[in-house]
Amino acid sequence: AAFTFVLAFMEYSTAERVESNQDYELETKILYVFDIPIEDSSIEAVNNLFEEKINKNGDIYEYREDGDLKAYAFPVDGSGLWGRIEGYVSISKDYSTILGLTFISQNETPGLGGRISEEEYLSQFRELDISGSSKGEYVVYNPAPGGNVDAIAGATLTSKSVAKLMNNDITKFIEERKGE
Repeated sequence: AAFTFVLAFMEYSTAERVESNQDYELETKILYVFDIPIEDSSIEAVNNLFEEKINKNGDIYEYREDGDLKAYAFPVDGSGLWGRIEGYVSISKDYSTILGLTFISQNETPGLGGRISEEEYLSQFRELDISGSSKGEYVVYNPAPGGNVDAIAGATLTSKSVAKLMNNDITKFIEERKGE
């Protein structure tokens, strides 16, 4: 009984810190997806920057600069090779440009599909023009016609999963926003 009490006390006494760290991690990821530089990475500074630049509306984050809407970020998720892939993508207010992509959870093979969380892969989604994309085909891997990003060598199924979840969720977001 004493051991159970100690465990319960530890959970209770650390719950606020755990929640604060989870908030910090999500705020950092949302700022990243909007390509907002973080000069001071302390929890307080990140929280202040987040509150200054970002409005949350349900699952959608809005990036505002001097009160003007600049972009949206929204969740993307789907099945990968080994489990769920969950992340956020940001898109310009006119829906013409993907501004960034980040993943918050994925279980892909380290060194292969797990490379979707590496900067080398994610950087392809910075300022990615999708204005000329066919509806539903925003992310297309090279060398296919209209290809705009590179797949991960040796991780074909993960790469296809990322394209599918992004294309599905971007299409859904744009249709909901435009009222189609």
